[in-house]
Amino acid sequence: MNGAAITVFQPFSPETAAISHLFILVLIVCGAILAMVAAMVGIGLLRFRQRPGSAEPPPHFGNRRLEILWTAGPALIVIWFFVLTARGMRESDPVPDANQAPDLVVIGHQWWWEVRYPKAGVVTANEIHLPAGGKWLVRLESADVIHDFWVPALARKIQLIPGETNHLWLQARIPGRYDVSCVEFCGVEHAWMLGAVIVESPAAFAAWLHRQTQPATSPITDSARNGLKIFTTLTCVNCHSLRGVSAASGTAPDLTNLGGRKILGAGVLPNSETNLANWLKNPQAIKPGCLMPDLKLTAAQANDVADYLEDLK
Repeated sequence: MNGAAITVFQPFSPETAAISHLFILVLIVCGAILAMVAAMVGIGLLRFRQRPGSAEPPPHFGNRRLEILWTAGPALIVIWFFVLTARGMRESDPVPDANQAPDLVVIGHQWWWEVRYPKAGVVTANEIHLPAGGKWLVRLESADVIHDFWVPALARKIQLIPGETNHLWLQARIPGRYDVSCVEFCGVEHAWMLGAVIVESPAAFAAWLHRQTQPATSPITDSARNGLKIFTTLTCVNCHSLRGVSAASGTAPDLTNLGGRKILGAGVLPNSETNLANWLKNPQAIKPGCLMPDLKLTAAQANDVADYLEDLK
């Protein structure tokens, strides 16, 4: 989260609170066991150490009471931990109703996140917007290989497996920006498969969602108009969608509101017109191995396309 350190001691959602409470309890119990064992070793070293001139100490062959205690005690602690873990798993990842429709669909691609709001018909990429306090059911899918979706501040890790669907609950009580990453190695640009969950007030979220339903705005400058022409006449239009302009296959991010996003290339660059133009000139130089080819745009063409896309907010 921007402006605050993410630690297991500071959960931002009920799901991470369940994980945090379990971790802290186990940490305290294990710390107490460590202190007890260390104390017993220290007492043994001091009290029963061999002293000059003393005879060899007599051996002791077992103590039934102690043996029962140090067998039953750890066994009870393990059983207790098992019960607490089962409860923590249920609280951190509640099972949705079988017929419950998802509020959000996240699809992992090499190497970016596709984000769909099925009830609103909105499609975006890499940035998930949510209202503060809302509880959203997320369906997770993969378009290619195994990915692992993780928002450390809000939810547990969960895998996206080709041909399968998993589900996860997302909610946050505090507005802010929470980092997303893929934590399952998924190819050469795995490290740059980042994103964000942006939690806003309900009013700000409703305004954002309404903007996403609108078609791409018409260009108002000569360079932006030329950028739109380049976009629709080159192969850009075959992979990327622009609401009201083109509907592509979904193999690449929807760009309808690209100008309003904070990052480019799933986190490889901050979003700015200069960075976008550099990306368009040669994406392979910035994110080697990404699936966007070098279209051999001239500097002027890249600047015009960037001018058009950055106006789409």
